[in-house]
This record gives sequence, C-alpha cells and structure tokens, in this order.
Amino acid sequence: MERSARRNGRRSGPTGPAVPDRPGDVWDRRVAAGLAFLRRRLSGQYEVDEFGFDPELTDQVFHPVLRRLYRDWFRTEVYGVRHLPVDGAGLVVGNHSGTVAMDALVLAAVLHDRHPKHRYLRLLGADLVFRMPVVSELVRKTGGTVACNPDAERLLGRGELVGVFPEGFKGVGKLYADRYKLQRFGRGGFVSAALRTGTPIIPVAIVGAEETYPMLADIKPLARLLKLPYFPVTPTFPWLGPLGAVPLPSKWLIEFCPPIPTDHLVDSADDPLVVFNLADQVRETIQQTLHQLLEKRPDPFGP
Repeated sequence: MERSARRNGRRSGPTGPAVPDRPGDVWDRRVAAGLAFLRRRLSGQYEVDEFGFDPELTDQVFHPVLRRLYRDWFRTEVYGVRHLPVDGAGLVVGNHSGTVAMDALVLAAVLHDRHPKHRYLRLLGADLVFRMPVVSELVRKTGGTVACNPDAERLLGRGELVGVFPEGFKGVGKLYADRYKLQRFGRGGFVSAALRTGTPIIPVAIVGAEETYPMLADIKPLARLLKLPYFPVTPTFPWLGPLGAVPLPSKWLIEFCPPIPTDHLVDSADDPLVVFNLADQVRETIQQTLHQLLEKRPDPFGP
C-alpha cells in the first residue's frame, strides 16, 4: 500500500489520509531521473534512427529549453493545430526570417507540444548547416537532415512530418526593412517531394521572428571573407559582443493553414508548370496569413 502511494506521488500514514510529497521528495525524483538519463547517455543505451535523430536527447534537453523560450520569452500564440495530420506524412512549409534561424527550432518545439500525439517535426536544413562541426551534430540529433529531395522523400515515405523553409538564407538574411515580405521560393523542390509521395502540404505563417534580431545592415565583404551568406549588423550585434546573441522579446504568432492535398497530382511531379503553380499557391497562402497575423499583433513587443 505504502509503495503504491509513493509511486503515485503521495504518501499515507498508518491511519491518516494520503498527503502530498514534500518539496524534497520532488527534487529527489528529479535528481534520480537526471542521473538515470546521464547513465544511459554514458553507457550508450539510447537509440538514434538512420538520420541520427535522438528522440530522448530532444525531449530531455532541447525541447525544455525551447519551451521556456517560446512560452515565457516570446509569449507565443498558436492557431490552426487542427490542420496538422494526426497520423501519416505531412510537409509543413513556413516563412523564414530573423537573422538566426530560430523560427525553425521554435516551430519544431511548438508543433511537438501542441500536436495531440506530440509528433516530431523533421526539419530540412541548408548544406552550410551541415558543414559546421558542432551545429551539424546538434541538428542531426534533433531530427534535421539536408534539404534535398531524396532525404525529404524518404522521411515522407515513412509517414513523418517534415518541415521546410523554401526561402532559405534569402529569408533569414533579409534586412529589417523587408520584414514579412516573402522571398522567392527557389525552384519548388519541396513541391516535387510532396507530389511524388502524395503528401499534403501544410503552409505555416510565423510572425515575431523578424524582430528577434532585426538586421539593419549586411557587411558583404566580411561575409565573403568568412564564407558566410551574410554578416549581420543588428541593434545589439556586434556592439554588445556575446550579449548580442540574446534575442529581443518580440511577441510571436504562429498559424498552421489548411492543408493542400497533392495525392491527385502524383503523376505531375515532373511537370514544371504544376510544380510552379503549387509553390506559388503555398507562398501566397503564407503571405496572406502573415498580413492577417500582423493585424492581430499591432505591437511587436506587446503582451
């Protein structure tokens, strides 16, 4: 009886009713869980998939940090979660911005927390991300992979939710003066991957990332010297040094739009006109949703 009560987080005396755990008991369990986690990591008793995705590390380390960030710092509001597939594959396509690609990480954490089955979003990243020693490993551990059609189609074929940002560095590295103006969506490779697998496309609009690190200027000669797509100047970087890495507390709104079916267009995956029209439809959907969200959030740093 007493053991059962302890397992349920309560303790009972010989004759009295059960009483809640004391604060020390809660911390005892947290310390024990933390030590068990470290023991599994050090002994290699954890699993990763063929892409290097480590669900346990993502749940125990990365998502708790991102959760605190998007809930408390960015005060994120989320709409349209019902449009995400409960099961099966889905291609989530979003706008990209903010100098640092924080919107992708926040989106992955938000989707996992708000989805009724707490599904993971497998992000597709640019080649440059996977040429950076530490960053590459972290991205792999959290479920990311290279933004190429073979990897995207493999993930979609396995029934995963896949996230892609077609603007790439053109979106992340645009000036603050061009905020919330979508850049070109490239050649629509993400559409081809969706068509070949008959996967629905779920556009998602993200408002708030533009104000986290507002890019006032791009020092192109320095960017070329460092082999970077851009070298940003923001209100806090490089003036404040490492403190410039702290994002501004902008108010975020994220909306998942109704899915666009593609299963009736599987035979048109190699038709440039079909691919272009569908990519343009996705882009226009996101752009219009951004305008609507901006009307809901007149103050970028409001409550």
